[in-house]
Amino acid sequence: MKPLNFTVTERFLRYVTIDTQSDPDSATYPSTEKQKDLGHLLVRELQEMGVSDAHLDEHGYVYATIPSNTNKNVPVICFCSHMDTSPDCSGLGVKPIIHHNYNGNNLVLPDDTTQVLKPKNHPELKNQLGNDIITASGTTLLGADNKAGVAEIMDACYQLMNNPDIKHGDIRILFTPDEEIGRGVEKVDLEKLGAFAAYTIDGETAGNMENETFSADGAKLIIKGVSAHPGFAKGQMQSAIKIAGQIIAALPFELSPEGTEGMEGFVHPVNISGHVEQATIDFIIRDFDEALLTQHAGVIKYVAEQVLQNYPEATYEFVVKEQYRNMKQVLDQHPQIVEYGMEAINRTGLKAKLCSIRGGTDGSRLSLMGLPTPNIFAGEHAFHGRQEWVSVQDMQKAVETILHLCAIWEEKS
Repeated sequence: MKPLNFTVTERFLRYVTIDTQSDPDSATYPSTEKQKDLGHLLVRELQEMGVSDAHLDEHGYVYATIPSNTNKNVPVICFCSHMDTSPDCSGLGVKPIIHHNYNGNNLVLPDDTTQVLKPKNHPELKNQLGNDIITASGTTLLGADNKAGVAEIMDACYQLMNNPDIKHGDIRILFTPDEEIGRGVEKVDLEKLGAFAAYTIDGETAGNMENETFSADGAKLIIKGVSAHPGFAKGQMQSAIKIAGQIIAALPFELSPEGTEGMEGFVHPVNISGHVEQATIDFIIRDFDEALLTQHAGVIKYVAEQVLQNYPEATYEFVVKEQYRNMKQVLDQHPQIVEYGMEAINRTGLKAKLCSIRGGTDGSRLSLMGLPTPNIFAGEHAFHGRQEWVSVQDMQKAVETILHLCAIWEEKS
């Protein structure tokens, strides 16, 4: 592949200034209209490149096609990233900063000098010596999750449209809203997409590819207590709030996010609300082994019943809802999809590494919907917080990976 005139950095710096935070409490699609602000910009830029069918639909999805430039019958592949940023940290007024030629020292963020990227807390920084690190200014997240992936796909589109020597079949582009709140593919039109395989560009360390995610359920524990006037509550009141607190405190540490790593699953209370008469705890339940989700839910139920033995008038309801499933069960049926991804990474000069995600991607849902979709690195680190960062050089390697993948599918067809 000849040297490329990369556009990924300037695109990324432009995209992160657009607030696209999603809202888990919204019932609309997308959950926030401002996500369409980025969608409209991406469509305009794609059309300016000559991608004539680029469009934004009513639900906030961007679809586009890079037409085939080969006589071969190549399976249609898709590249996907999400436009929204996490509700966990503000994405309003992002001011990206490039720290050129990183020298290994702490990076102090200027708008809040208590925000310091220290190599001991961000060990991947040790692999970035001499590279250019992009952070926010200290008061917001950066948005590399997943605008790094968006910018990388957009640059790859630009390169494909301007380098006809890179042979490829039809390439579909999909940018999704609401991935951060678990609704990223809820309204996607797979028939319109028409792809055989897809790749999300939403991973962390350069060189990594992920073919396995958590399987995930959500659970809701509703505690019904007994209310009484606090001045006359002795022997009468059974506070649902206090019962909820005791249940949370009694959950085993070894089944918590902070007490697990690697392939270990967990249960995690993510929200508590209510009053004396009724309180609700929302949980997420995660494990790579789908069968263990039921076991983990059973732990919550057991702890609740143990605590409620001390409150004979109180009752509870427990509801579990499926969220997504480990994509490995689908990807294992199509090994070439992952193999080509690994080969593409190796062709960039990186050493490809196959990993598992302690989380999920749009690819989790897409795979189970019939579109096998592993995840490729975007270079994003420390996502969902004010110390989020990405390097220019890692983003460029991601662009190269996408281009090599397009070429590999053509070569092997």
